[in-house]
Amino acid sequence: MNLDVKPITYNLSEEEEKKEIVRQYRALLRCLKPKLKQGDRELLRLAFEMAADAHKTMRRKSGEPYILHPIAVARIAAEEIGLGVRSTICALLHDTVEDTDLTLEDIEIAFGPEIARIIDGLTKIANVVDTNTTQQAENFKKILLTLTDDPRVILIKLADRLHNMRTLDSMKREKQLKICSETVYVYAPLAHRMGLYAIKTEMEDLAMKYLEPETYKEIARKLSETRRERTRYINEFIRPIKEGLQKAGLKTEVYGRPKSIHSIWNKMKNKGVTFEEVYDLFAIRVILDVAPEKEKEDCWKAYSMITDMYIPSPERLRDWLSNPKSNGYEALHTTVMGPQGKWVEVQIRTKRMNEIAEKGLAAHWKYKEGTADENRFDKWFTQIREALTQDVSSIDFLQDFKTSFLAEEIYVYTPRGDVKMLPVGASALDFAFSVHSAIGSKCIGAKVNHKLVPISHKLRSGDQIEIITSNKQKPTEDWLNFVITTKAKTKIKDALKEQKRKIGEDGKYTLQKKMEDMGASFSRANIDEVTAFYKLASPLDLFYQIAVKNIDLKEMKQDMQLVGDKLVIPKPVKAEPEVKHHEADTHKISNKKDNELIIFGESSDRIVYNLANCCKPIPGDDVFGFVSTGKGLIIHRTNCANAARLMSNFGHRVVKTKWAKNKEISFLTGVKIVGLDDVGVIHKITNLVSGELKINIAALTVEAKEGVFEGNVKLYVHDKEELDELVNKLKKLPGIESVERYDTELV
Repeated sequence: MNLDVKPITYNLSEEEEKKEIVRQYRALLRCLKPKLKQGDRELLRLAFEMAADAHKTMRRKSGEPYILHPIAVARIAAEEIGLGVRSTICALLHDTVEDTDLTLEDIEIAFGPEIARIIDGLTKIANVVDTNTTQQAENFKKILLTLTDDPRVILIKLADRLHNMRTLDSMKREKQLKICSETVYVYAPLAHRMGLYAIKTEMEDLAMKYLEPETYKEIARKLSETRRERTRYINEFIRPIKEGLQKAGLKTEVYGRPKSIHSIWNKMKNKGVTFEEVYDLFAIRVILDVAPEKEKEDCWKAYSMITDMYIPSPERLRDWLSNPKSNGYEALHTTVMGPQGKWVEVQIRTKRMNEIAEKGLAAHWKYKEGTADENRFDKWFTQIREALTQDVSSIDFLQDFKTSFLAEEIYVYTPRGDVKMLPVGASALDFAFSVHSAIGSKCIGAKVNHKLVPISHKLRSGDQIEIITSNKQKPTEDWLNFVITTKAKTKIKDALKEQKRKIGEDGKYTLQKKMEDMGASFSRANIDEVTAFYKLASPLDLFYQIAVKNIDLKEMKQDMQLVGDKLVIPKPVKAEPEVKHHEADTHKISNKKDNELIIFGESSDRIVYNLANCCKPIPGDDVFGFVSTGKGLIIHRTNCANAARLMSNFGHRVVKTKWAKNKEISFLTGVKIVGLDDVGVIHKITNLVSGELKINIAALTVEAKEGVFEGNVKLYVHDKEELDELVNKLKKLPGIESVERYDTELV
C-alpha cells in the first residue's frame, strides 16, 4: 500500500468521465461476483443508477464526478471488509438522503425497509461532527444505537471514512487536520474494535501523513532505504521455519510484512528510541491451512517448533487462542531472538483466523454459526446498549465511550470462575459495578487472587476478584478518579446526585423563603436566574451550595434587581477583559482574510493569545488556535497530545493559525539529553548552547546514575529551525545518546 499516491485530478471530457464511471462500477461487480444470487445484479444496477442520477450535478473537491466516491466506498465495503450485496447497495446510496433530493421513502419503495433503515443510520452519522459539542455527542449516541441494532451501518461508515482519508489531498489544510483528528480519535479505534486491523492501520498512517508530515516522510524514507536488507533478513529467518513445518506435515504459508509507520512512530515515542533501535520493524505471519477441530493443536505445534529454532522472550507471549478478543481476533503472538541478535515478532494463526483478522466482524459472522464465541460480540453490544440507556452528560459521553469500549480488554474471573470482560485500566471498583450496581455502591475493598487490595486497585488479565461490601458504605466524589467504565461512572454520579438532592432540600426551602421575602415568585425562571447569578451549573447545585452554607444569599438581595415578581441580573458595564501575561507566552496576532490568524502580523488589530503549556509551540511548528472558555485563544501544536481531542470534540472553536517570521521574540522550550556521565560533558553542552549558538539557557538540571546522565535544559529559541540546529549539534557531541524536545508540559 503506497500512501503517497495522489488522487487523480479529473480534467477528462464528459465522454471519458462516463467510461471511467462504468469501468469502476464493473470492477465493483467483479469483486461481488461470488456473492451474487438471482436478482442481485438488477438491484445493484438500480442502486447505481439512482445514486448516479441523484449525484449527477455534484463534484468532489478534486473535480471528479461525485458518483465515483460511493462506488469506491462500495468497493471497500465489499472487497476489504467482505460485506455482501445489501451492504453494497447501502454504500452506493449512503450520501443520497443527506445530499440530494432522494428521500428515505424513495429508497424504501425501491429496496425495502431493511436497506432504508441502514441508510437512515448512515445519514445520522453524517452529522456527527456538529458545530455544537453537545449535539455531536448526542449524534454519536445515535450512531452507537444504530451500531447495536445493525453493525453494518458502522462498517459502511468506516469504508466511507477510509475513502475520504485516501483522497484528502484536495482538501484545505484546516479540513485535513479536522478530519484526521476525528479519524485518530474515534474512527481508527472503532475499526480496531470491530477487528478491522488493516483499515485501522491505514487510517492511522494516513492521519499521521497530514498531522506529522515531516516524521511520516522520514520514517517512510528509512523504511524504503532498508527494504532490501529487511527482505534478505526475512527470507533468512523464515527458511528454516518453512522447511520444519513442511516436514511436520503442516500446510502453511509464511511471510513477513513491515510494521505500519504509525506503530513504528509510537514505539519510538513510547520507548524513547531511534528508528534504528526499534527491534521489531516487521512481523512474520505463519498461516496454517487446517481443519477447524485441529486449529488449536496445530497452532501450538507450530509455536513449539518455532521456539525450538529461535529462543522466545517469555513475557512477549500473547495467547488469543484460549481467550479470543471480543472482536473475534484469535492468534498466538510471540517474539523470538533471530539471527544477528534481532528480535522478531511471529504471529501464528489459521486461514479462518486470518480472514477474521483482516475482515473483522463481517468474517466473524460468516464463521460464527454453532460456535460459543459468537457471544463475544454480543456481550460487547449488550454493554454498549446498557451504557446508552444511562443518563450520561453528552459532553462526557464520547470520552467515556473511548475508555470503556474502544480500549483493549482484559478478562477477569468471579470467585465462581465466571469470566468478566473489562477495559484495560479497570479497577476493582469497576469490576464491582459490572457485577451489580448495588455491589458497586457498597464496595469497601476486594480480594484479588486471595490478597486484600483497595477498591482503586488496577486489575490485570487472569485476576480472580472477590468483592467485600458494607451496608454503611456510600459512593464518594473521589471514586470517579479511579473508575473508567461508563456503567460505574454513571451509577456513582447518580448516587452523588441523590445525596446532593437530599441535602439540597434544606437549601431549596431557604431560597424559597428568601425570594418570597423579597417579593419574587419561587418560579423555575427565577431559580434559573439565581443559578446563573451564582455561576452554577444547575438548580440542584444551587440548593446544595445554599444548604452547606457556601453561598451567602445577601448578595442576591443586594445585587439582583426585581422587575415585578421576576429577578433579573443587572447587565454589567463592558470592560476590557483582564489578560494574564506569562513569561515569553503572550504575543500579538492579527486577523487575516479566510479567518486565518497570522501570529506576529503587522495589523493594528491587536488580540492577545497564549501558547499552550502542554506542548509549548514555537515558530515553525504546525499549529492551530483554540478558543478556550475563560482563557481566550490558546495556540497548540497539531501533534500535541490534546490536539485530536480538541479538534474532534470542539471543531467549531478551532482557528486556523500560522506563524509569521519574527526574530525579535524568544520562546521558552526544552530538550532532554541522555548520555554517558563523562568528565566535562556538561561544559561541552553549555559551551555549545550558550557559547557557539548564543542561545539563552533558562534552567539546567542534571541527574547522573550508574554512569548515565539525564539532563533537562529549558532554553529560549526564536523558532523551530534554531531548535532543530541545536538538537542536531547536541547529538553529534561525543557520549550523547539521545536528544529530544519536550512534548510534555514544562515545569
